Amino acid sequence: QVQLVESGGGSVQAGGSLRLSCAASGYTYSSCCMGWFRQAPGKEREGVAVIDSDGSTSYADSVKGRFTISVDNAKNTLYLQMNSLKPEDTAMYYCAAASIPRGTWYSFIRFRLLSRPDQFEYWGQGDLVTVSS
Repeated sequence: QVQLVESGGGSVQAGGSLRLSCAASGYTYSSCCMGWFRQAPGKEREGVAVIDSDGSTSYADSVKGRFTISVDNAKNTLYLQMNSLKPEDTAMYYCAAASIPRGTWYSFIRFRLLSRPDQFEYWGQGDLVTVSS
């Protein structure tokens, strides 16, 4: 059974930094892929960053240059380093994991996963990030 548990959220002033962690158990990272999504009050869930098992990454335009996604395979942990935080980054952040086998569909979808939360079978409970101005 796959379990994803986020931590590291909290409140910070604009310009500050936070690092989210997602401890994964029961999930084989050699499958594609893991990612972070967020949902602000009254808004739809949006993709923030995705990382494939080969290390390739993709980011939402709104966080490029400020956020970094990474994985520590030894610890089975996904991270999201968030720098230069803005009030508009305030949201519930979710860790997610997908198991997409290599093949035609994988080749098509792997760089489109930010807009395809439906491809992620496993989700954490969410962690709240609040950025004040």
